[in-house]
Amino acid sequence: MVVLVVAAVVVLGVMVGVEFAVAVFVNPIFDRLPGTAGLAARTDGARVLGRVMPFWYVGALALVLAWMVLAWGSGAVVPLGVGAGLLVLTVVLSLLFLVPINDRARTWSEGDAPTDWRAQLARWDRLHHLRTGLLVAAFAAVAVGLLLL
Repeated sequence: MVVLVVAAVVVLGVMVGVEFAVAVFVNPIFDRLPGTAGLAARTDGARVLGRVMPFWYVGALALVLAWMVLAWGSGAVVPLGVGAGLLVLTVVLSLLFLVPINDRARTWSEGDAPTDWRAQLARWDRLHHLRTGLLVAAFAAVAVGLLLL
């Protein structure tokens, strides 16, 4: 069980860190690049992270759920359940709103991007901030579960 708990905390924690960094540092830096350089950087990020993140989200959720099952009957179950529920909410939010924008953005280049590409990426950013907040809350709940083992 110790290996599972450590894996869950590390996998989820690193994922939250990556999403936080994208929201607070990476995309704002890309948006300050001159001309359409930010567009090129963001489309590359959409391609790279778009391939990895689905597995990372599902893996983190699976680890938290497995930990919750093994901790059944302890005080850790409630915060782990809250954390798992928030992770499910982030997956639903992603699939309904962020993935469609990301799927469009990853194909854009300087010559064929829609005229409202900045507005679409700004919408993605706002939704990503919401998702990141939910992820931070999920991680906090999982950390409380760690304390209650």
